Amino acid sequence: MELSGTLVLAGLIIALLWLFSMKSRRSSCLPPGPPALPVIGNLLQLDKKAPFKTLLKLSEKYGPVLTVYLGRQRTVVLVGYDALKEALVDQADDFTGRGPLPLLVRVTKGYGLVISNGERWQQLRRFTLMTLRDFGMGRKGMEEWIQEESKHLVARIKNTQATAFDPTYFLSCSVSNVICCLVFGQRFSYDDDHFVSLLQTISEVLRFFSSPWGQLYNIFPRLMELLPGRQHTLFARIELLREFIMEKIQEHQETLDPNSPRDYIDCFLNRHHQEIHIPTTEFHFDNLVSTVLNLYLAGTETTSSTIRFALSVLIRYPEIQEKMQQEIVSVIGQERCPCMEDRKSLPFTDAVLHEIQRFMDLIPMSLPHYTLRDISFRGYTIPKDTIILPLLHSVLREEKYWNTPWSFNPQHFLDQNGNFKKNPAFLPFSTGKRSCVGESLARMEIFLFLVSLLQHFTFSCSGGSDSIDLSPEYSSFGNIPRRYMIIATPRW
Repeated sequence: MELSGTLVLAGLIIALLWLFSMKSRRSSCLPPGPPALPVIGNLLQLDKKAPFKTLLKLSEKYGPVLTVYLGRQRTVVLVGYDALKEALVDQADDFTGRGPLPLLVRVTKGYGLVISNGERWQQLRRFTLMTLRDFGMGRKGMEEWIQEESKHLVARIKNTQATAFDPTYFLSCSVSNVICCLVFGQRFSYDDDHFVSLLQTISEVLRFFSSPWGQLYNIFPRLMELLPGRQHTLFARIELLREFIMEKIQEHQETLDPNSPRDYIDCFLNRHHQEIHIPTTEFHFDNLVSTVLNLYLAGTETTSSTIRFALSVLIRYPEIQEKMQQEIVSVIGQERCPCMEDRKSLPFTDAVLHEIQRFMDLIPMSLPHYTLRDISFRGYTIPKDTIILPLLHSVLREEKYWNTPWSFNPQHFLDQNGNFKKNPAFLPFSTGKRSCVGESLARMEIFLFLVSLLQHFTFSCSGGSDSIDLSPEYSSFGNIPRRYMIIATPRW
């Protein structure tokens, strides 16, 4: 009897909590959404392997602005281009907050560009964009670094002598070296064991973020800190990455010439010395370490994964690969290194590269935004401390803007005359004031690396084009492409 009474009491408490949460939702004029359970919210309703698919399905019933609960965390989801643009662009100041994503907070210790808000975020973003522009992001300096690195990449692939190899390692080294030139002022050998170990850590970070275990950490961080699991191994490896960055900063401090900054770290140290007597300065050691970590993590794995996925696409559709090669040779020839100026003369190639990014849908739920105050949006009141999820997946697959959203189709970016055309719903880097600071760099790398590779090689695999599966290996925070052993046959 005592046990049954306890169960009844527990049931009543749960029911009361549920009713209270529903009443709170109505009284605060939140967007509509499915009923949520106490403590776990709507977690049982979500596809743990691809939660963004569940959110897209829920929007069919509740509309393009809906409320769900990820555990106890109130979350408003924005679905479709119109909702995202209205929030992130038209009401940009209301939606500039960044959600305190526990994994990112743990990795960065709460410092750096990506996780910050307010004055810290404004200062670090402004400084980072200015510094990247000064070092040629979207201009000649950066272009020459990528061109030089592409020669190393081509040479390494030639050494495979048309035998099967996994391109993951080579691509990670090449893309990472571009970031290393920008941040550290140096590149590393592909044979440097320490460098390779750091790249493996970076790769593991995105894979863990995209695993169910990683998503559980974001929802129940305190519990996950107590439980055994791979998160502890990952955090230990990230500490090694932080130590590497701190060593590089120390080297820069010892060799700094204020009149001749070599890279991002030098520029940051100069700003630090200028503001050393300002108590509220954001240009201090903790922000430098975590911002460099932000740039290194975000700038390596995302771009290298995109190029790796692009190679799988070209093997899957050999006729597209051949048409790109014909266009590239007719414009650039066999020997000259590609440059960004060539892009306007390569409309089909440009269209394919855009379609690769759209179809890959790398970060389907974007990084979460956060309401730093109560805001009004589309007649709803969204309370302070609400997570905002801009569902980029819904924009990149929206039938209103794409003729065949679920198929790979370069015609999405070509007009009837074969000229390249822009599409406002092409938002793989998000939009608004929190869009990716490295967008110009990533677009430059994708273009220059892939055009250079197609200039020199034809890509295939032993199983034939039909053996390539373009669906992701992992889906959640990121859509991680499958790995294949591929063959690069020299063209000349």
